[in-house]
Amino acid sequence: MTIQESLFRCVWIEWCGQRNLNGYFDAAVSNLVFHEVSDARDKRQLVREALRVLKKGGKFAFQDLFLEKRIYGEVSELLDEMKRWGVRDVQFIDTSRSDIVPRVFRLKFMLGAIGIIKGTK
Repeated sequence: MTIQESLFRCVWIEWCGQRNLNGYFDAAVSNLVFHEVSDARDKRQLVREALRVLKKGGKFAFQDLFLEKRIYGEVSELLDEMKRWGVRDVQFIDTSRSDIVPRVFRLKFMLGAIGIIKGTK
């Protein structure tokens, strides 16, 4: 971790620790971050935390290795769990089968395990 990353992390943790951020943000976005958090064993809890700070009616879009069952389990179970956490509208886009990703990149070792979960809390 660089000095800048360490400083940012310390400032962010201190700022968050001094505030109740439940329902604070209008939107939440994550692009291939959750699976990289090495000290979080259950990556689903990172998704839950991102949703916790989202306002009711707030929008979210998360892109990650959601098709990797060893990381997130079954996508359908994650979506059901998100609904239990208070998400009212959720959609999964399987980018390995989507025309938004060129066919050459849909291979599992490239972008084939990536999916997008988007919706409204």
